[in-house]
Amino acid sequence: MEIEHLSVHFPINIGTVRAVDDVNWELRQGEVMGLVGESGCGKSTLGFSILRLLRPPGKIVQGRILYKGRDIVRMPEREILELRGKRIAMIFQDPLTSLNPLFRIDQHFIETLLAHEKGLTRKDAYRRAEEMLESLGISPEKLTEYPHQLSGGMRQRIMIGLGLILGPDLLIADEPTTALDVIVEAQFLDLLADLQKRYHLTIILITHNLGNVAQLADRITVMYGGSIAEVGEAGDIFENPLHPYTQGLLASIPNIKLDQPKLKTMPGSPPDLVDPPQGCVFHPRCPHAMEVCRVKKPGLVKRNGRLISCWLYG
Repeated sequence: MEIEHLSVHFPINIGTVRAVDDVNWELRQGEVMGLVGESGCGKSTLGFSILRLLRPPGKIVQGRILYKGRDIVRMPEREILELRGKRIAMIFQDPLTSLNPLFRIDQHFIETLLAHEKGLTRKDAYRRAEEMLESLGISPEKLTEYPHQLSGGMRQRIMIGLGLILGPDLLIADEPTTALDVIVEAQFLDLLADLQKRYHLTIILITHNLGNVAQLADRITVMYGGSIAEVGEAGDIFENPLHPYTQGLLASIPNIKLDQPKLKTMPGSPPDLVDPPQGCVFHPRCPHAMEVCRVKKPGLVKRNGRLISCWLYG
């Protein structure tokens, strides 16, 4: 997948929220891409844009999203409906609000399968749902239960199953561990890693949790203020972050191995995306800000095998 000059705006009473601002991005087949940044940086909006799931008044105002050479932005609605679930699937943040409380678990699976695979019988759809649940470590007996009868971890596994039941190439996981406790979260990440290898999935993992990214991701994209700050191999970014925002993000993680009396913080607050700062959107909080940073927005440049948007690197 290639994203070219993508901008997503939300017109509101006081102006226009520039949630995603001129983003250029590439996703390689078979990789796990970690998409990280503070709340409101645009990472979830980017994920929803890929499936054209933006809620009004949000809209894509410019750019292309090329999936296997086809532009998702300009696809007719009929083709988008075929794409969702079958080629690109999404795991949402809170499974309890994503699953229909009036449907049993089997009804969720059967409805998904019958909507995309014409000629499939309900009996065959039920059998495939049983096989999917068994592969996720859940008893097929749970198919007859309702979402509220399942634990948080089990509901999240059901969401994964619904995402994988049609055999997609790309899975977008939007904060998939938010509602889980630490033990269940670890089990969930192990399961996701196993499924990625078993089904040869490409995964976009949208998260605040840098520990999750360190465990799963091959590459990392760091977003700030609707723009991409840095893209690189996961090991390289953790070992030697280049962008000042990435450096601050990693420095703010508590280290239990060090005698650290105070947590490190970044000064200031995330930018107002209705009226973002001129020039580099990070410059009001940046310890290395120069005059050019205040007047001109940097583009993405290649440095040491990475993409970085910062005037320190040209």
